[in-house]
Amino acid sequence: MHDDSRLAEWERRTALPLAAGSLLFLGSYAARILGDGLAGPWRDLCLAVTCAVWALFVVDYAVRWRLSGLGRAFVRGHWLDAVVMVLPLLRPVRVVRTYEAVQRRHGRPRLALHLRVIVYAGLSVALLGFTGALAVYHHEHTAPHATIRTFGDAVWWTCATLATVGYGDVAPVTPLGRVIAVGLMACGLALLGAVTGSFSSWLVQVFSREDDERPPGHTPGAS
Repeated sequence: MHDDSRLAEWERRTALPLAAGSLLFLGSYAARILGDGLAGPWRDLCLAVTCAVWALFVVDYAVRWRLSGLGRAFVRGHWLDAVVMVLPLLRPVRVVRTYEAVQRRHGRPRLALHLRVIVYAGLSVALLGFTGALAVYHHEHTAPHATIRTFGDAVWWTCATLATVGYGDVAPVTPLGRVIAVGLMACGLALLGAVTGSFSSWLVQVFSREDDERPPGHTPGAS
């Protein structure tokens, strides 16, 4: 027997703190990766913040699992949460859920469905692109025969990958870098499909509405 109200209350109360923790995690990780000139104590502090926030995510997952009362069914039904817990660099993308919760604070979304899809996809692309660039730069810039030597190279490669362009001028050479590339390709295709489908659906609705509002017997282009 599980109590959905307790779980919903926990998720409501922790949404904003966890969103802030996600951004803090990303910031501390970015500082460690990009801050080559950081003094040792500052790098240690960034590492401590990263680990502490990661532990917070694990605690949140465990509490939600406990409150759900679903046992293993919770893991199957929330597999994305499990992936994010294991790969916390994906956690900042969950900030989009917080944005959606804020949009619904008056009981209904403030934006139309199609516009919400485009906004959420845009936020996801920005966060996913930045985290992907950080991760691939971390594993690539010191590898032998690497073509991604600077963070700028990593950002350029990430943009080309998410846009499904793939110029091939720079590419990951390490096994983990290529795994990250596969994940970004899949996400890029999914997000591009979501935006394209939503925009196309919106256009169809607009044209359909115009046809419905046109007076009977009126021919487009007729004087």
